[in-house]
Amino acid sequence: MFANILVKYFEAGGPVMWPILITAIVAVAVVGERSFWWFRESRKRDPETLEKLFAALEAGDFRQASQLSKNSEDAIIRMIWHGMNHYHSSLQGALQVAAGVELQKAGRFLTVMDTLVTLAPLLGLLGTVSGIFRTFLSIGSATVEGATGAITGGIGEALIATMCGLAIAIVALIPYNFFSRKLAQLQFELESAATNVEIMVTAAKQKGMDTMEFRREATQAAR
Repeated sequence: MFANILVKYFEAGGPVMWPILITAIVAVAVVGERSFWWFRESRKRDPETLEKLFAALEAGDFRQASQLSKNSEDAIIRMIWHGMNHYHSSLQGALQVAAGVELQKAGRFLTVMDTLVTLAPLLGLLGTVSGIFRTFLSIGSATVEGATGAITGGIGEALIATMCGLAIAIVALIPYNFFSRKLAQLQFELESAATNVEIMVTAAKQKGMDTMEFRREATQAAR
């Protein structure tokens, strides 16, 4: 019964309902995928190991720090491990590259969601214009009774398309802002961690550990 009503309204919305339907399917798929990804990522966070890692770096024990960060699934710890073990001349550059990789994973499909939030109302507006346009075309060549039916059908098409387009945009906008906020928070945490690592490594070098010794300690721990 409910499915028949949906099909009826879908057909009454006109041809523009097909791209609106595709937009809705993509929005549901993207929101579902991103929700699952962030839920899984939150389960991987390991603040205790991160605290131990910073303590090891502060003490200048880079071998222990590399061992703690190796094979971790925490995004921040992964960045620190790659920064420590995959740099040649610049620790800052290696950390930036590793942080960029993590942010790229976290920001996946956000552009798609942004496009959907803008596209859905425009498709609804297109349905409105096409419905009204069809109404005016039908009025001139119809009788009084036929004109009434044409006006009703055209306005119905316009309202259904507009309603569906706005509904998709509203539903997609809330998770889009939520995921954008999560991305900004992750970026802040990555930048803060990278800054702390650079400060601690610099302090260790000032205490007597040169660059070659730091590399050797980190490389041996990574094996």
